Amino acid sequence: MPNFPSHALEHIHSPADLRRLDRRALPQLAQELRQFILHSVAQTGGHLSSNLGTVELAIALHFVFDTPRDRLVWDVGHQTYAHKILTGRREAMARLRMKDGLSGFPKRSESEFDAFGTAHSSTSISAALGMATAFRLAQKNERAIAIIGDGALTGGMAFEAMNNAKNTGANLIVVLNDNDMSISHPVGALNHHLARLLSGRFYNTMRRGSEKMLGVAPPILEFAKRWEEHMKGMVTPPSTLFEEFGFNYIGPIDGHDLDILVSTLTNVRKLEGPQFLHVVTRKGKGYPPAEEDPILYHGVTPFDPALGILPKTSTAPTYTEVFGQWLCDMAAADPRLIGITPAMCEGSGLTAFSRAYPERYFDVGIAEQHALTFAAGLACEGMKPVVAIYSTFLQRAYDQLIHDIALQNLPVVFAIDRAGLVGADGATHAGQFDLTYLRTLPNLTIMTPANETECRQMLTTAFSLDSPSAVRYPRGRGPGVLPGPEFTPLPLGVGEIRRHGRHIALLVFGSLLEPALDAGTRLQATVVNMRFVKPMDESLVVDLALNHDLIVTVEENSVAGGAGSGVGEVLARHHISVPLLMLGLPDRFIDQGEVSQWWHELGLDAEGMTTQILARYHALTSVDRAHG
Repeated sequence: MPNFPSHALEHIHSPADLRRLDRRALPQLAQELRQFILHSVAQTGGHLSSNLGTVELAIALHFVFDTPRDRLVWDVGHQTYAHKILTGRREAMARLRMKDGLSGFPKRSESEFDAFGTAHSSTSISAALGMATAFRLAQKNERAIAIIGDGALTGGMAFEAMNNAKNTGANLIVVLNDNDMSISHPVGALNHHLARLLSGRFYNTMRRGSEKMLGVAPPILEFAKRWEEHMKGMVTPPSTLFEEFGFNYIGPIDGHDLDILVSTLTNVRKLEGPQFLHVVTRKGKGYPPAEEDPILYHGVTPFDPALGILPKTSTAPTYTEVFGQWLCDMAAADPRLIGITPAMCEGSGLTAFSRAYPERYFDVGIAEQHALTFAAGLACEGMKPVVAIYSTFLQRAYDQLIHDIALQNLPVVFAIDRAGLVGADGATHAGQFDLTYLRTLPNLTIMTPANETECRQMLTTAFSLDSPSAVRYPRGRGPGVLPGPEFTPLPLGVGEIRRHGRHIALLVFGSLLEPALDAGTRLQATVVNMRFVKPMDESLVVDLALNHDLIVTVEENSVAGGAGSGVGEVLARHHISVPLLMLGLPDRFIDQGEVSQWWHELGLDAEGMTTQILARYHALTSVDRAHG
């Protein structure tokens, strides 16, 4: 009988426990693990379909490789729940993606089994190649394995790493988790047989021996290599592409067949040089609703697995939905509008646009740098490109933003979603730096809506400009100021006084206006919705500074270099000396947790703002009394 107790998952506290199991018991473990993931994520929310698809792959990798001595680098990381559970974090799954709880992504500070922190895509091959090269230089026998999805493989960085791999001389293993059938044809017995053959020691020994023997006769060696490529290409069409990079291509194989996975990985572990294993999996495996609609079940909030995800009942639109509606409306009004997204159609609100205007919709894949320069080329020829992108992903294309768009003053509109804190996704996805890294660029207009209507107005304003512009808005719903269908641009660089007061003036940039108004009422302070970070309403700032004792800036962005710094620069230019308190995100990364929790902890809710402002104001007045 297999060495496998009932309820075996409860006895797996580390991969060492897993490796003690009888190999025949692994399918039962996979079944238990898949059910645990389904019911655990249904309680907490998180990434579901991608994790259901990698259960067998995670088991096989930890069964074959000596982790953590061998390094597993999971690309993006939203498919690592099975990996986390098998590496001693099963009980911690109850606080997945919660404040002070388990991260939804690999995190080096969380576990020695998380060899590299990820969450942005296409980085795994580079990181694993660096590790494998370090092993070679230190003459160690450890292996580095990059596990990358077919979506992440569209990122240029992955190909840059593969292009470099052969020159390093490192023993790198790349596992392609092909879960969209976008590369391979259906897997069959012939593919499995070929994978065993190509990963086997006999074939690879003969391969190296033939190269050495035929090396004295280059024409014959070249003929032999071309014959091998031709034969592989007949059965495994992708092989030629990866072998051009110097990889030994193996596959495709069924990623849910533990027997073939373990056998092939065992063979691959023994091979020298860059190896590329192509594994085909199915997102949502084992849960029919997720198999049928893996996009819907990609990132989920808590739900009942017996009922599945029910239709939304709320009619209030999110900022993302406001953008999506504006995009469709403006496309109907102006045929020059082009919608661009780097593989975030649903997340960025382009689904309706992609259906209504397929010829003007471009999903460029996970290629942020290309997305921006592609938009620049369109703008050069009179089009009006709108790039829908998350704040955290725009960081990846900063050179293109500067060199290809801002420097050439091209009219590209950036609809920047997920600005500020993002809740459960944590520091890797928080948009806490965009005002800082955008504000320094010449020619760029930057707007921060305080509600849904302003978001539509600012998008209209941005589209009307003949220069680059950015509208940055938070994740989720706003205060409920719902926009109408009209296109109403705002006067450029003009703020709006929302409350008249005395002594203290709050200058608010974007999403924190509502709690700032509450704090302003408590403090009998002036409250201004600044709207524009650039160009800033300098005349308004100067007037407020000359008529108040304390200026307070409020933003959901890093204080370092943010909008508050811009206000300080205005005051310095006009030689105005007035106390300035800048409220915003501190100079550290903000981890996962409910946004409202973090606002409270960081003093960015109404109570926290009031406390901080009063403390500063009382300090000022006590100094004045002391000098008086």
